[in-house]
Amino acid sequence: MVKNYTNTLEHPDGRTVTFLETGVDDKGDYLLVEHKVLKQGAMNGPHWHPVLTESFMIKEGKMKFLVDGKEMIVSKGEKISIHPQQVHQFWNISDNGLIAIHEVRPPGQHKRMFELIHKLESEGKMNKKGIPSNPFWLGMAWASMDGYIKGPPKFVQVVLFGGLARLGKLFGLSY
Repeated sequence: MVKNYTNTLEHPDGRTVTFLETGVDDKGDYLLVEHKVLKQGAMNGPHWHPVLTESFMIKEGKMKFLVDGKEMIVSKGEKISIHPQQVHQFWNISDNGLIAIHEVRPPGQHKRMFELIHKLESEGKMNKKGIPSNPFWLGMAWASMDGYIKGPPKFVQVVLFGGLARLGKLFGLSY
């Protein structure tokens, strides 16, 4: 079963996230997303996922990846996969914009995460570093990432950020 999308989220800085399809194939559940990024810079902070595999195929431009401490540059036509438990971060290093196809297996909460980040950015609820200003939104963003931030112990993140997410829901925050 495959569901095709035409849903595009346009961020205030001009970058877009387009949901292309979701479905199930011989490898399991997946989500396919296209990212168009105009500005150079970090696209996220260092993090890891317990069960997700993320693959990126570059259609235009270049990305820099740091995966388990190893730096890699991925250019047009090339692909990289990041497996469960691997600490990773990535940057757009393109001179003229980036277009990347991003596959997430299984998709987990990633669609919800992209939608929440878009909502918070569009409403001016993120700081200059791209982190939600409100601690309850921070908790909800963390809960939607299907993983953990590099650094703080997993238990601390579950208690702190997970607790903030639960409180945010109790206070009526939703996306």
